[in-house]
Amino acid sequence: MPAKGKHRRPKSQRFARSIAVAGTGGAALALPFMGATGAHAATPQSVSEKAVQSLPVTQKSAEKTAAKKGAAKTSTVRTYSVRVGDYLSKIADEQNVSGGWKKLYADNRSAIGDDPSLIHPGLKLSIGKKARTSTTKTESSASSSSSKAKKTEKAASKSSSNSTAATQSSDTTSSSGYTLPVTGATIGTGYRVAGSMWSSGYHTGVDFVVPTGTSLKAVAAGTVVSAGWGGAYGNQVVIKLNDGYYAQYAHLSQLSVSAGQTVTEGQQIGLSGATGNVTGPHLHFEIRTTPDYGSDVDPVAYLRSKGVAVG
Repeated sequence: MPAKGKHRRPKSQRFARSIAVAGTGGAALALPFMGATGAHAATPQSVSEKAVQSLPVTQKSAEKTAAKKGAAKTSTVRTYSVRVGDYLSKIADEQNVSGGWKKLYADNRSAIGDDPSLIHPGLKLSIGKKARTSTTKTESSASSSSSKAKKTEKAASKSSSNSTAATQSSDTTSSSGYTLPVTGATIGTGYRVAGSMWSSGYHTGVDFVVPTGTSLKAVAAGTVVSAGWGGAYGNQVVIKLNDGYYAQYAHLSQLSVSAGQTVTEGQQIGLSGATGNVTGPHLHFEIRTTPDYGSDVDPVAYLRSKGVAVG
């Protein structure tokens, strides 16, 4: 029996082979069917692929068109960074600004401030038809600074209300009704000193060299027309004096008066500082025929004409 069993084993192998062949044959028969299925599936797949491939081309062309339009819109607007030795008229000439430095100043007044001569290296100026829109952030910053200055002004008015009377009683005033804007100070930069940092070509006031926190005084009786942030001037006070002239105090660290308030000769109007465009603490003092920039007169000659010893 064992010998017969041994001879019968190859039959099972043949059966396995036939199954394998059948399996192979089934697989071979299945191949055309699978290929047919794949062939039928290839048609919708190729259509979708073409549609997908066509999308990036459409998007790229749309992006290129939008980029060209954007470039055309922004080509007329430029940003200029102020360098050492620059002044507005020079920049306007070099950059071919239509309307000259006055147009450049008008477009960037919020960034520059009330005095176009006080520009500093690093200041960003917008040049072009849409220059005003580019200064929105600067205007927001200026308005924020203005609101801060108003808060400082209110706090300063309250804190200085008691000290003002003491200051007035201790200060000496001249018999003419006029006095120096600050006591014991020396003049640093004089009036009409030429310089490329000023668009007007000269210094429109005088600088009294004093440390931050020095008491500043009304040179004569008058009415405060403005007290707050003045751009490049920092915190400033402008007083209309009773004789019709205007006195300006700039770069203050603290304000002691507010707009509409009447002041007397020698009354404290604020404290000196280094706010705005400055290189160090000092008082920038001007005498004007109007409250606006560009109407300056010699402040030293004015004070001396009123009997005040200067320098």
